[in-house]
Amino acid sequence: MTDDYYVSLLDRAKSCLPETIENHERFSLPEMDVLQEGKITVIRNFIDITDRLRRDPQHVLQYLLRELGTPGNIEGRRSVLKAKLGVAQISERIQEYTDMFVICSECGLPDTHMLKEGRTHVLECEACGARRPINARKSSKSDTSSDLRSGDVIEILIHDMGKKGDGVGKYQSYLVVVPGTVKGTRVKVKITNISGTTAFGSVTQDETTR
Repeated sequence: MTDDYYVSLLDRAKSCLPETIENHERFSLPEMDVLQEGKITVIRNFIDITDRLRRDPQHVLQYLLRELGTPGNIEGRRSVLKAKLGVAQISERIQEYTDMFVICSECGLPDTHMLKEGRTHVLECEACGARRPINARKSSKSDTSSDLRSGDVIEILIHDMGKKGDGVGKYQSYLVVVPGTVKGTRVKVKITNISGTTAFGSVTQDETTR
C-alpha cells in the first residue's frame, strides 16, 4: 500500500470525527453585562450566558442565588438579583458552576449534558464519552450558619418585601421571611421553619428603627 493510500484513510477518519473533538479553542463565556440599580444587580445578558453553557436558565439561577445568598428572578433575557453585587463576585460563581456542571474533567471540553441515574446526577461528555457524578459542594456560607434551628429567636432588619407582601431580612447566609412586617423595621423573630438557606419566622417583638 502506498503512502497516499494511508493519507487518504487518515483524511477520511478525520472527516468522521465530531467537530467538538477537533476544536481545541479555550471555552469562554460572553462578557457579562451587569447593571447596578441601587441595591439590585441586573445581569442583562443572562440568557446569552446560559445559552453558551447549554444549561437550563433556572438551574443556573438557583445555583447563583444559593451561592450569593440573595433572592432573584429571571425577567426576559436578564436576571435580577436583589442585592448589590460586584461583577467579580458573579463571575466567580458562574465559573464555579461551569467547572462543576459543564466542563468534562477528562478532556476539558464543554460538550456535556446532565442526566439522572437514581438519586445521582451524572455529567456525560459527548466528545470523549467520559462520565462522572456531579458532587455539588456545600456553600461555605451555609456552613457558617448551620447552627440556625427552628425555635431560635433572632433579631433582623427587614430590608425588602417579597412578592406576597411578606417582609424579608438576612441572618448570616439565610434569607428570613417574616409575614406582617414592613421594610425598614428591626424585629425579633422566632424561626418556625427552614428550607435550604431560606428561613420562615413570626414576630415576637417589633421595634421600628430610627
